[in-house]
Amino acid sequence: MSPASEIPHWKPELDAIVGARAHGQSQEIFPRLTALDERYPNVAEINFQLAWTCDVLDRPAEALPYYEKAIALGLSPNELSGAQLGLGSTLRLLGQLPRSADVLRSGQLQFPDNPEFAIFLTLTLHAQGRQTEALQLALETLCATTEDPGLTAYQRAIRHAAAKLSPTRLEPGAERVS
Repeated sequence: MSPASEIPHWKPELDAIVGARAHGQSQEIFPRLTALDERYPNVAEINFQLAWTCDVLDRPAEALPYYEKAIALGLSPNELSGAQLGLGSTLRLLGQLPRSADVLRSGQLQFPDNPEFAIFLTLTLHAQGRQTEALQLALETLCATTEDPGLTAYQRAIRHAAAKLSPTRLEPGAERVS
């Protein structure tokens, strides 16, 4: 979109609002975002920014429908990645753990170069009581993404240890110790 006439009418205002959030004004921008949404309903980008702002304000129940609507309306790949990550995290916070895991796994498949999906999935797995699987995934993700020389020197050992982890006593399927 090179000509200015192709820029949607709502875009400059949305950019200004998002810029204010970046400066820590999340509480103040929420009413501006909702007013923009009322004037331009069914714009995926506005719904995504509403969801993100609800998350920043620690209002996951309010964020959920905005994430769902933004994704349904269609987003650019970069925004879709962020929206799916936010949706997965929000579902975890709301206790919808199986759906959270599904959304995050779907994000991993769609965006294989985005390790943040694996890290947020570890949080969901942990919340599900699957600590061993969560730790294994976290360690594997660390090994796959780190450039720290101290860690890269021990990647083989870390991966070997992660593969040999056994379930804790409280995990589903783990043997109970009396």
